[in-house]
Amino acid sequence: MPQYYPIMLDVRNRHAIVIGGDRVAAEKAAALSASGARVVIQSEQFCDDVLALAERGEITLRRKAYTRGDLAGFFVVVAATGNSALTEQIWDEAQERGQLINSVDVPARCNFIVPSVLRRGQLTIAVSTEGASPGLAKRIREQLEPHFPPAYDAYLQLAAAARTHLRQSDLSYEQRDEFFGDFFHSDILNQLTAGNDAQAIALTVALLKRCGLDVAPEAINITR
Repeated sequence: MPQYYPIMLDVRNRHAIVIGGDRVAAEKAAALSASGARVVIQSEQFCDDVLALAERGEITLRRKAYTRGDLAGFFVVVAATGNSALTEQIWDEAQERGQLINSVDVPARCNFIVPSVLRRGQLTIAVSTEGASPGLAKRIREQLEPHFPPAYDAYLQLAAAARTHLRQSDLSYEQRDEFFGDFFHSDILNQLTAGNDAQAIALTVALLKRCGLDVAPEAINITR
C-alpha cells in the first residue's frame, strides 16, 4: 500500500536549511534554490560545489556545527550529514517544530521524500519508488527523457494559449477535452521539435478554427 501522498510544494520565498557541507548537500540546496526557496547551508566545512553556490548568490552559508535551536524559522529542513546520531537530533527538533524534513538516505527519518524529476518548462514528471531505490527511480526518469524532448516547453505554451481561448468561448467541457485530444495526436510537437514554430502555431490555430474559434496566429506566442 502506498505510504506517501504525492504533492507539488511551493517553496518560493520560503526559508529552507540544509545541514551538511558535501556534494549531496549542494545538490539538495541547488534544487531548493532553483525552485525559489531562500536556502541556508549549515556546516563546519563546505565542499567546492557548496562554495560555488554561495559565490553565485544562490544560497547563504552558516559556518557552524548544528546545535539545537538552529532550525527555528525554517519551512523545509534537509539533513545531509551522513551521521546517524546527528540526523536523529535534527529529526527530533524538526518533529517538535512541525517542519518538513528530509533526511538523506534515511527514509525512516523523513516526512517527505524527493522524487527523481524531469522538467520541461511547466511540465514536471516525478518518479518515486517511495525510498525503496532512488537509483532505480533515476534510471526510470532517464528512460522517460527521450519521450519528452525539450520542445515540450513550447508545446505546453501552445496548449496554455489554446486553453485561454477555449475558456473564453461557450464550448462545453467535453468539446474542450476533445480539442486537447486532437492537439495531443497532431503533428504540433514534431513541428516544434524540428524548430518549425510558425507551422506549430498554424496547426494550433487550425484546430481552434475547427472548434468555431476565429483566432489569428499573431494572438499566440511562443517563448524559447
